[in-house]
Amino acid sequence: MPILNSIASWLMKKRMHQIELFIKYPNEVQREWMMSLVKDASQTEYGLANRFNDVTDYHKFQKNIPISNYESLKPWIERTRRGEQNLLWHSEMKWFAKSSGTTDKSKFLPVSQESLDGCHYNAGRDMVTLHCYNNSETQLFTGKNLALGGSFKEDNFGDHYSFHGDVSAIIIHNLPMWAEFFRAPDLNIALMDEWENKLEQMALSMMDENVTSLAGVPSWMLVLLKRILEKKKVNSIKEVWPNLEVYFHGGVNFSPYREQFKTIFDNDKINYMQMYSASEGFFGIQDQLKSDEMLLMLDYGIFYEFMELKDYATGNYSRIVNLEGVKIGTDYALIITTNAGLWRYELGDVIQFTGTNPYRFKISGRTKQYINVFGEELMVHNAEAAIALACDKTHAMVKEYTVAPVFMSDNAGAHEWLIEFEKEPNNFEFFVAVLDEELKKQNSDYEAKRYNNFVLHFPRVRKMPKGSFYNWLKANKKIGGQFKVPRLSNGREILEEIIKLNIQ
Repeated sequence: MPILNSIASWLMKKRMHQIELFIKYPNEVQREWMMSLVKDASQTEYGLANRFNDVTDYHKFQKNIPISNYESLKPWIERTRRGEQNLLWHSEMKWFAKSSGTTDKSKFLPVSQESLDGCHYNAGRDMVTLHCYNNSETQLFTGKNLALGGSFKEDNFGDHYSFHGDVSAIIIHNLPMWAEFFRAPDLNIALMDEWENKLEQMALSMMDENVTSLAGVPSWMLVLLKRILEKKKVNSIKEVWPNLEVYFHGGVNFSPYREQFKTIFDNDKINYMQMYSASEGFFGIQDQLKSDEMLLMLDYGIFYEFMELKDYATGNYSRIVNLEGVKIGTDYALIITTNAGLWRYELGDVIQFTGTNPYRFKISGRTKQYINVFGEELMVHNAEAAIALACDKTHAMVKEYTVAPVFMSDNAGAHEWLIEFEKEPNNFEFFVAVLDEELKKQNSDYEAKRYNNFVLHFPRVRKMPKGSFYNWLKANKKIGGQFKVPRLSNGREILEEIIKLNIQ
């Protein structure tokens, strides 16, 4: 183990030097990746159709390559799934990450070997590197990393086989040997496709192991940890894994879950590190202990572009900028070009830069998850901040929530909140009042619409029974690490389904 630690220490120091280089020369690194990507794909069918060979700078990149989304790339992706190669990307493509949103529609995003090696596995290495860099006394390599992953399936297209599944499962199945050495549980458990049984088997197999790090979506990680506490008949994870030192989390905003984890861990020494990954790639890692901002990772084979959210809403594509053109405090819809063949692809996420030296950011929300029925333009980060303050003021813990508009006949409306509490507020009326006041502070449009109840009335907040959101996920076959309850909606369909399932 000392030899292993020495090798790991040398590799991490080398990687920190590379991170410092892209921090120092961010625009140069991004330009190099832009040119590298178009060169690699210049002889693909997509590259020939869009004259990649003519691209010599960012202006020509914008001119030659159209903005895309899943619908526009779907014909190319479906052909690739059925065995055609050299369409969007030059290397063989047989893995596809299945991405599910708030509807039943599934997306199959291409995963190349270059994206696995250069993006996802490098990101896993960097998560560890940055944690150890900020924790000089780390003992991370003395134990195992418990990672919550999904599953994958084989597709038979006659004379061709390809595979689809959660990107986490694709990553785990193809892990390099150095990473597999530290990962847990065994593959036959980690890749099980029946989620409830998987959690049970994970609890049984891991509750007596030496786990030093955790990785996974907070909502599902809590389910696993509580199951382990039940089986061990103890009150805290510190009694199960005394050497646990870091939890790598992502997928949803962590703020509503933070107090629950602090309670269940009962260990102030644990580091919480946020990561920003998706089926399309890996984009950011928290690099500071005392701030949940994330560092934009610029050398993962991804070229970034940014579109102001107000332009996205109106379909104005004329002001899209690269990294050099971003401004602090502005909400941007993220557009990516990747080493898996996604070209100027609208990701659907919204980020806001908090700094440009280096480029750090926070996730603001989703382009399709906001409420703007009455002109209030309420974003997910507004809701998360208000929830966090209301919980703090009333000693509450929120497990899940969703918000939708209420349409009224007097030309005014309201927002209806369904909240499942892990710990109920000591004063529910005060909780709702704090929630409303903080939303006003967070969002001037919301504040204006709430003035004298002219456009928006006081929010309606409904306490939901335990298990309400889980029941909705299960009823819609959305049990698993990649599935999340949508926070904000412009329609009432999801909210009404949850109410109908849980309140008779």
